[in-house]
Amino acid sequence: MPHIAQYQPIVPHYRVAFFKRMEEKVGSQDVYTYEGTKEAANNSFCVGNLRCEHISSVVMSCGVVVSNPLPLLSKKYNVLVLMLHWGHLTTWLLLLTKWLHRKKIILWGQGISVKRYLKEEKKPDWKFKLMISLADGVWFYMDKEKDQWQSLFPKKPMVALRNTLSGVEQMSAYAPAETIGQLKSKYAIQEERILIFCARFNSYRRIDLLLEVIQSLDKNRFGFIIIGAGENKPDFSRFPNVHDFGKVYDDSVKRELFSIADIYFQPGWVGLSIVEAMAYGKPIFTFKRTEDTLQCVEYSYIKDSHNGRIFSTVTECLSTIETISDDELKKMGINARTYVKNNLTIEHMVNNGLSVINQVTSVSIEH
Repeated sequence: MPHIAQYQPIVPHYRVAFFKRMEEKVGSQDVYTYEGTKEAANNSFCVGNLRCEHISSVVMSCGVVVSNPLPLLSKKYNVLVLMLHWGHLTTWLLLLTKWLHRKKIILWGQGISVKRYLKEEKKPDWKFKLMISLADGVWFYMDKEKDQWQSLFPKKPMVALRNTLSGVEQMSAYAPAETIGQLKSKYAIQEERILIFCARFNSYRRIDLLLEVIQSLDKNRFGFIIIGAGENKPDFSRFPNVHDFGKVYDDSVKRELFSIADIYFQPGWVGLSIVEAMAYGKPIFTFKRTEDTLQCVEYSYIKDSHNGRIFSTVTECLSTIETISDDELKKMGINARTYVKNNLTIEHMVNNGLSVINQVTSVSIEH
């Protein structure tokens, strides 16, 4: 059986179930991290409860990371899962010395720069290309990027993990005990149609578009639930139809708030937050990926008019929110939840990862 070492900056709470289930499957796994809980808190991450070993590292402002490789070179490991990140000098060192340490290396990452997405989807970054060429296998987050790289390395073991989060099975099975009317009364929400935003407020979220939509819609008919914090968060207190709950770590509260909502609305930088929304049966409304509106790789989960809407202009967005029927919203929400149930469970994500481990080790681990 393979003995695996995985290397990550931290293990956030939404990734714990993946690592625990992977360990159950392979039997022997150690997780190493190079960031501390303070750095995680500064980035608004909630660190998960998972036993990890800390590796001493130097993280430079330019994104370059230098870590002590010795723990990863332990003789008990025959598979290393490292980050597909060209700024990790230790990963380069381990890739270039495979002939010496003889460990199989699987790289895990997006395979593309979110900030340079439009450029790199046409011409992949040569640094990623070199790293992938040296690796034994690759875990990508999403199918779109996996397919792009598989066309360049047709014989290389690769898989799309299909990025998801801990607890998604419970989210997709959730049904509120109270009616929507009762929940609205409980949280003092009275508007007819509710949009929910649940993410950290960073500089790429296109909060300007969120504010423009809030200001443009009828405040008596349309309400907004805001969950999240961050240094770029605006003051929503001036909007009577915006219900700001800040950080919410109580799952029972979050589930009720999602139940109240009709639409998940995040103008830009959509990522794992949309998996949570889809699991709760909410259609995803966002804007088209452009140089000004960046989107994370999970953006490809959204299929326009099937499980959400992708807009080119604010005018189009406003018109749709104002005129779309409840039936159409419910249909897209059902499609979103069904996709999560069928494709985005932790078990699916782990089994996808195991398929590459099996190939690089020539050992068949039962899925």
